[in-house]
Parts: sequence; structure tokens; C-alpha cells
Amino acid sequence: MTLSVNRVYQKALGLKGDLYHFHDPELIPVGLLLHFQGHRVIYDVHEDAPRALLSPGRNYLPIQIRKPMSWLLEKLEVNAVKQFSALVTATPAITSRLQLFQTHTHNINNYPLLDELVAPKERPWGERLRSVAYVGVIAAVRGIQQMVDAVDFLADDLGVRLQLAGQFSPLELRSQIIESSGWKCVDEVGFLDRAQLASLLGTVQAGLVLFHPAPNHMEAQPNKLFEYMSAGIPVIASNFPLWRDLIERHQCGLLVDPLSAKDIAAAIEYVITHPAEAEEMGRRGRAAIEEKYNWESESQKLLNLYQQLLDHSFTPMTSPESRRATVDAGK
Repeated sequence: MTLSVNRVYQKALGLKGDLYHFHDPELIPVGLLLHFQGHRVIYDVHEDAPRALLSPGRNYLPIQIRKPMSWLLEKLEVNAVKQFSALVTATPAITSRLQLFQTHTHNINNYPLLDELVAPKERPWGERLRSVAYVGVIAAVRGIQQMVDAVDFLADDLGVRLQLAGQFSPLELRSQIIESSGWKCVDEVGFLDRAQLASLLGTVQAGLVLFHPAPNHMEAQPNKLFEYMSAGIPVIASNFPLWRDLIERHQCGLLVDPLSAKDIAAAIEYVITHPAEAEEMGRRGRAAIEEKYNWESESQKLLNLYQQLLDHSFTPMTSPESRRATVDAGK
């Protein structure tokens, strides 16, 4: 957040770009410096960073300083976004929070590429492994303990295994989790590239996304949720209102209490013992990806924004009066 940020700034100046697009909050000072030198700058907001600082997952920060740091970051962010040419926001919730301060706020979702996670040799459903998968950062706040406990709850004769792809964070967490009795039902496959991920998802019967109800999780749209849908497998997900709306609308998975291993186990058992219904859930999820939730459609929105900025089609409205007029007109 110090030397690296300065190196990014020096590199940015050397590139002499027509347009700069950044997303790390610690680069906000770089974005502001570029703006005040007359450059067009887009701030890409991937998460609600002030709320994320309050998450238990940020346990590398002493709890006493999380709240003041969150407050300071929000003040910095709110004042900075008024200066940038535009904002790109990854979720509707972030859009709603920041468009009050910058009218040129564009919700562009990080959906998967249409064909990236389609396995080249996808197994017929009846030949799939009795397995479910979790892919991504492996952390306590993302439900690793509950996943491992859930497969332990399942009857031995069901033979369900958890395919675990990703890296532990922190690394010390692994030594704790492998002591769980359910670890005997886990296949730890480590980090996978995109082709390997597609192959893995083409063999399992459901994907798990079981974030705990932390402040920055409730309104998040995790990539893995859409990746599982893209791979054509049912989603077993935390019962957050936003996720409930998506999954129930497309009937592409099951919702559970992410803090209850027994609830998770019951959902896994249902998917495994109702293969025809599980396969249909996967098809409906894939259809939703093809119709709406894909990067091919979202990327065009981003390219259009770039073109607008480069064509000088609009200028930022940062005064309270212009923002209020636009918000009122939107109503």
C-alpha cells in the first residue's frame, strides 16, 4: 500500500494512457493524481470495501482498528468517487450506495464467459461422481468447516465426497480443518486453471457457495455461484435474500443455513438422491447464463462506457445540484 502504489503511479504515467481503469481501493490516491492531471479515470468497485473491513475474514487487522479504518475508507471513497470520470460497480447494492455521489455509475457484473466452463468431455449425469465441489479461496468465513462437517454427516453408504479446489487462507487454517473427522471424505485438488476447473465441474453433482452472513457477503454476487450455473450443475447456497431471489427465480439450486452443517448435508443428500431433478436444476442454471448472466453481454456495456468517455460524450456531474437533479429525474 506504499511502495507498490507509487510504482503503479509511475508506470501509469509512463504509459500515457487515454483512459485509466483501476479497482484496488489502495489505488484511489493514484486515480486522484491522474484525474487532477487531466486524465479520464474509472474506479471499478468490486466489493463494499468499508463493510468488508468489518468482516471476520479480515482477522489480520486488530478488531480495535477495523471500525475507524472502515469509517475513514468510506469517507475517502465517497469523496474520491465524485472526481472520477465514471464508476464501474460489480453489484446492484454497490451501485445504489455510490450513485448518490457519482451519477456516472455503471453496474457491470463479473459474469463468466459463456463457453469457458463447459467441460469438453462432460459426463452424462448418471455417470457422475457422487461428489460436490467447492472452488475458490478456502476460508472459515466462506464455510469450510461446515462443508467438511456436512459430508461427515452423510450416511457412509451414500459415499459422497467433497472436491476442494483452491488455497487455504490463512494457510494455518488447513492444519485445523484436516483434524476434522469429515476430512476423510475430502479430495483436496489444490489450485486449478480454468480448463481444469471446467473438467472438475463436469464430473460433480453440485457446487457449494456457503459464505457466512458477514456484512460484505449479504449483498455480494460471488463469481463461483455463476460459474456453477455456467457449468450446468445445481447450486447449494447460503439463504441470503439476494441469492434466494436469483436461485428461486431460475430454480437452479437449493438454499441452506450456511452455519448449519446438518442443513447443508440434507441439501447435498437431496441432490445426490434425486438425480433427474438435480440435472434439471443444472440445465435451468445454464439456460439463465446463456440468456443473461454472461460476460459477452456485460463486456459490451464496458466497451460502450470506454467509447463514451473517449468520445467526450459526457462529463462527470459531481456537484450536489447536478447529482440531485439526475437522481430526481431517474425517479
